[in-house]
Amino acid sequence: MDTRRLTPSQILELVPQQRPFRFVDEIFEVDENRIMGRYTFRHDENFYPGHFPGNPVTPGVILIESMGQVGVVSLGIYLLALDFSPDEVKKYTTVFTDAEVEFAKAVMPGTTVIIRGEKVFWRRMKLRAKVEMLLEDGTLVARGTLAGMGVKL
Repeated sequence: MDTRRLTPSQILELVPQQRPFRFVDEIFEVDENRIMGRYTFRHDENFYPGHFPGNPVTPGVILIESMGQVGVVSLGIYLLALDFSPDEVKKYTTVFTDAEVEFAKAVMPGTTVIIRGEKVFWRRMKLRAKVEMLLEDGTLVARGTLAGMGVKL
């Protein structure tokens, strides 16, 4: 068994974002090419009172952040751990370099989304991935290409 392969729970432990800015609850599938996770947008998220009063909608930038935390940050952690020990992986963080996303549906408070990421390329700690966000019934919320790179802390 390759001991460098992280489990989904180990990946989550290494994701640098924490509540209230962590938008991934669970990683339930991961390998060298793809990842799947989920997040439930709780009714008490701190952005809903202002976006929009009386009619809360999850901001698009938060949807992109959630897609990035699964499809770039978490997948990047997994890929980095194939070459480095978990202690060495902890010395890196991922920064976004670009995102091109199209939205198909609004996400309301209480909604659970599934995020699927597929590696386009990974080299020199740079990751580009196609990422989709879906409702639990498979309805498309958003899709696009996101990229980031690992930087040493």
